[in-house]
Amino acid sequence: MAKKLKKVDVVVVGSGWAGGVVSAELAKAGYQVVTLERGKKQDRQDYIGVKDELRYTDRYEMMQNLSPETITSRVKIEDTALPVRTRAEMMAGTDLGGGSVHWAGATYRWRAIDFELRSKTIERYGKEKIPEGMTIQDWGITYDEMEPYYDKWEKTAGISGEPDPLGDKRSSDYPNPPMLASPAVKLFKETTERMGYHPFQVAAGNLSQAYTNPDGEKLNACMFCSYCTMYGCDFTAKSDPLATVIPTARKTGNCEIRTNSLVRRVLHKDGKATGVMFTDTRTGIEYEQPADVVVLGAFSFTNNRLLMLSEIGTQYDPATRKGTIGRNFNGQFNITFLGARGFFENKKFNLYMGAGALGGTLSDFAGDNFDHSNVDFINGGGIEMRQYGDGAISTNHVPSGTPKWGPEFKKNSIHYANRSLVAWYTPAVMSWWHNYVDLDPTYKDEYGDPLLRITNRYTDHDRNMAKFGIEKCSEIMKEMGADIIDEDEVPEEFDHIYSGGHYAGGIIMGADPETSAVNNYLQMWEMDNLFVVGGSAFPQFGGHHPTSTIGALAYRAAEGVEKYLKEGGQLAEAKQETLNA
Repeated sequence: MAKKLKKVDVVVVGSGWAGGVVSAELAKAGYQVVTLERGKKQDRQDYIGVKDELRYTDRYEMMQNLSPETITSRVKIEDTALPVRTRAEMMAGTDLGGGSVHWAGATYRWRAIDFELRSKTIERYGKEKIPEGMTIQDWGITYDEMEPYYDKWEKTAGISGEPDPLGDKRSSDYPNPPMLASPAVKLFKETTERMGYHPFQVAAGNLSQAYTNPDGEKLNACMFCSYCTMYGCDFTAKSDPLATVIPTARKTGNCEIRTNSLVRRVLHKDGKATGVMFTDTRTGIEYEQPADVVVLGAFSFTNNRLLMLSEIGTQYDPATRKGTIGRNFNGQFNITFLGARGFFENKKFNLYMGAGALGGTLSDFAGDNFDHSNVDFINGGGIEMRQYGDGAISTNHVPSGTPKWGPEFKKNSIHYANRSLVAWYTPAVMSWWHNYVDLDPTYKDEYGDPLLRITNRYTDHDRNMAKFGIEKCSEIMKEMGADIIDEDEVPEEFDHIYSGGHYAGGIIMGADPETSAVNNYLQMWEMDNLFVVGGSAFPQFGGHHPTSTIGALAYRAAEGVEKYLKEGGQLAEAKQETLNA
């Protein structure tokens, strides 16, 4: 029997941007908070000396161990799903701060149309523009309502950037100026501006200058060391929960953070959450943590699986297209981030200097910034050219057709070491009735609980959007002066590689309880005192990176939890909507 602990106001599952923001905000408001993190304790000093490419980039030190628990994957409903067993095939961050510690730092607000995609598409192009089977929907919240939460998160994180010339209205500038542009980034921006586009510097969680955020947390200026993506930052120059919201939560004296605590169930009775059951992964001892409010602020897969294992909500059934838990699985991976790599004979760049979000970008082909009347897809995406900083082991770009070994390979490896740049498209990802998550009937974790099963297949819509993006990136590379351009290939079908960590949906937001699991405060329609925060709430994926939207939603949810603790009940009015799928 689980050992019962003292009841608190709020128990939060997860310590990344989602769980971390909620923990900090509620602790600051004076509530007693317990935050549970499945991974081990990490501090800033743990990342001193981590500039080890073999350990972090190639062996995925900061990613979840998939031996005791993973996902299973299939393409079609009639297929048998099989476990994904290597961290090269599925990346989910672990340890204190979660995946928010190893992120690159690229920061974008999602566009106004992203939050009202279905209604605005119909308004502009007619209902027939939405293909049969596509299950996009409005979020139940508008960009204008989200804007204050974006602003708050950007100030907490100390984002360095300049406004998107084609972006939506902002209430204030980024708190820090953009990072310095390298010669490669300048070439991208000058070229695309000459082409008539509207380039700007990628907004970055890598700080351009020393900064103290509104909570008093101090961050340093980035040193362009190249070790951002897949790494923790020992300079405290990349904003993450370890540098911001976690210390803020701790110093209130109201938040206890327990690591090595794997939450396995949400406990509930008579329609109310009563707490969570977790296992100490070091001792195997089970605990019950009672609370007035439960917040799931973990990774998308974890949020989905916990609700399913806890038998909360109605599981989505693709046969009937009814049910909300597990619906609309989506995300940027595999067929996304495709583009074109250019090789230059007469230009050299210092590519071993960089930062995760150092880059130029444009949004001329994002959202509804261009006319979709003559294209066979909905929404769009950004085009980026990033200078992450090359690594000595894994970075070895040579033109296609070069042998994989031998004298020519060596010659080209040396010649093109500082002569290749890549531009890619970051497309929005639409949701479909056949892409969803549920519990696998066969495979279980080390505790005997079913694994999460992903069913995901591509459509012509996905492939058309990818081809469009590759074409635009190739045009840009040509104008930048590349002598050789290698275009990415569009895969015909999903190959079960979950690259990049941008997996979302399953517990989606909306105004209608028939088609959404949570309201616009991330509060469960079916359980008033249970909030589910993170990428799991995305009904479909926007055409840019997701981190700032997750951070903004976390501030929205924290406000909702506080409101619920004072007033109780549902915080949003349910509305009935009609979908065509």
